Amino acid sequence: MSYQGRSFATSPFQDNRSRSNQGLAGLGLSTGPAGLSNKVGGYFENNDRTLPMYKDKPYFTPKRTAPRRRWRPLFVLGVCVLTFLWYYKSSMPVWQDSNSRDVGVDLWKWAQTIDDESPSKNVDWNERREKVRDAFVISWQGYEKDAWGSDEYNPVSGRSRNMIEGGMGWIIVDALDTMMIMNLTTEVRHAREWISTSLKYNQDHDVSTFETTIRMLGGLLSAHHLSTKYPDLAPIADDDVGAAGEDLYIEKATDLGDRLLGAFESPSGIPYASVNLNKSEGLPSHGDGGASSTAEATSVQLEFKYLAKLTGEAEYWRAVEKVMEVIDEQHPQDGLVPIFINPKTGHFHGENIRLGSRGDSYYEYLIKQYLQTSEQEPVYKELWDESLAGIRKHLLAFSQNAQLMVLGERPNGLKENLTPKMDHLVCFLPGTYALGATGGRPLAEARKSADWSQQREEEIFISKELMKTCWATYLATATGLAPEISHFILDSPPVMMGDKYPDPKSASGMSPQELRSISQPLSPQFDGSEPWRKDIEIHNMDRHNLQRPETVESLFYMYRITGDEIYREWGWEMFKAFVKYTAVVEGEDSELAEGEATIRRIKGFTSLSNANTIPPTTRDNMESFWMAETLKYFYLLFSDRDFISLEDHVFNTEAHPLPRFKPTGDLKTGWQRKPKVADAVEAAE
Repeated sequence: MSYQGRSFATSPFQDNRSRSNQGLAGLGLSTGPAGLSNKVGGYFENNDRTLPMYKDKPYFTPKRTAPRRRWRPLFVLGVCVLTFLWYYKSSMPVWQDSNSRDVGVDLWKWAQTIDDESPSKNVDWNERREKVRDAFVISWQGYEKDAWGSDEYNPVSGRSRNMIEGGMGWIIVDALDTMMIMNLTTEVRHAREWISTSLKYNQDHDVSTFETTIRMLGGLLSAHHLSTKYPDLAPIADDDVGAAGEDLYIEKATDLGDRLLGAFESPSGIPYASVNLNKSEGLPSHGDGGASSTAEATSVQLEFKYLAKLTGEAEYWRAVEKVMEVIDEQHPQDGLVPIFINPKTGHFHGENIRLGSRGDSYYEYLIKQYLQTSEQEPVYKELWDESLAGIRKHLLAFSQNAQLMVLGERPNGLKENLTPKMDHLVCFLPGTYALGATGGRPLAEARKSADWSQQREEEIFISKELMKTCWATYLATATGLAPEISHFILDSPPVMMGDKYPDPKSASGMSPQELRSISQPLSPQFDGSEPWRKDIEIHNMDRHNLQRPETVESLFYMYRITGDEIYREWGWEMFKAFVKYTAVVEGEDSELAEGEATIRRIKGFTSLSNANTIPPTTRDNMESFWMAETLKYFYLLFSDRDFISLEDHVFNTEAHPLPRFKPTGDLKTGWQRKPKVADAVEAAE
């Protein structure tokens, strides 16, 4: 999740947190700086590589071409003309195809009927899923038309810009696997061709280590996995086994991974907040005393571990494992980590503890590292369980009127007061709680396993309660779209989880009737009379909605794990609100015959400056995670539960699905936890 809106470290945009039949292999592939793979501050002095390279292709060197022959000038000219014509046709964006259905018109017409929709027991979820697909196509077509190749897109004005000179392929690479999942072959072909001919990572500029890893590296790795594991999704001949472009995504990912390794060249092994890709040189943050965000430093492990698995290069694995060792050596109290850590010293910076921005995905990647490696690295399950105990003890409280479960913050440390504030980012946690409890299996199946316990039962209870709270933040606004931050009214002193439920049995031991009552939806009426509304405060500076994915992400996990259709229904209400209030509509009124409707079309979707007024105030910005995450999770929520299954995948914090695997050889946890001083003294006595 980590801060999907998310600050770009030291970039100018800081703090404001998805295939062609021609042979494309080796075209436009940037060459990595020499010796990058063996850098990392001298941490890897042993260059022996005992594992086989991916298909025995060292660093996926592009295939060599035959020696150049002397071609006749006219033949060369003819080839150039044909190449140009092919390139022009294949590069023509989808929106220019006059024979295709105008989904913008169709979705606009449907949007006019949203309020008339009546509840039905016979819901066609495939039909609803297609509406999500239409919203994606509209978003993508607008980007193709107005901003192709740019990193940022303003759908209202039709403007765009790059994060750095030359661009990073931010939107194209981030949205690529969403298009594969949605089986959008034409769109994938256009994106793949741009990646092959235009994407490069040799710019002499610093970029966010974290964002570049989760979006770019994660996006390329996921595209490789999906194109090989699911060849029938957006089938492109060029990425088939043995085809000329088979290794395109891996070649790009390896080049980028080598460059990113420079960020880990700190005295402690904690990555710097930024990295210059051209020089493979890490750069400390300009603020916070040069400290890195704890979440950023600890949310790159899934990507580098999968890259290590594909390449057999243990350097990637060791670099990110070292980070986890340094974090654990600080002995965080009750498994809760401050949100900053200094790359020079390896020590935490400050005492601010929260699961919102700069803290969130540290916890997410604990359980996901355990699941990614097929439960072969138990240290991460141990760390995850410790963190859950700390969250229960210090951060979970209940609101004053409706007893909504609130995940608060401790900005001044665990000994100081709880702040009843929840970033939207925190809403990744309900789904992650459920994922940790069952490992992604259906709840009914997990409950039959030998290792099921009252603690796991309580984790399901907490996931349901927090899910309801996150849903309430959507119902609390005029548009039905959550604000960026919600504040809650608590008792004084607050009623904590341990006060209300002294042990796991007291919560998980509820009767079936009680458990059913807590998972019911809150009243969606807007008359202001419901008790829970008195528990939520939305400050003026927090009213914006950035198209964030965390709540629908949790709904996706909750539905797939519990099987309860209510989570799909909540997601459908959210999706309708996005279409109704964030759509960018074009089309002028014209002189029409009496009774004839004005034909307009949706050309894109935008974030909002104020989601608590109708009409809402727009921001004129489409976040890249709108296509990479939010629409992807809606699509998966409305899909069959076995499609891109939780049992076989982990999703990185940018919603890029990566496969689970069993690590072998040098790919393993290379460190052991050191006992705390108090534990060591007790053991000695």
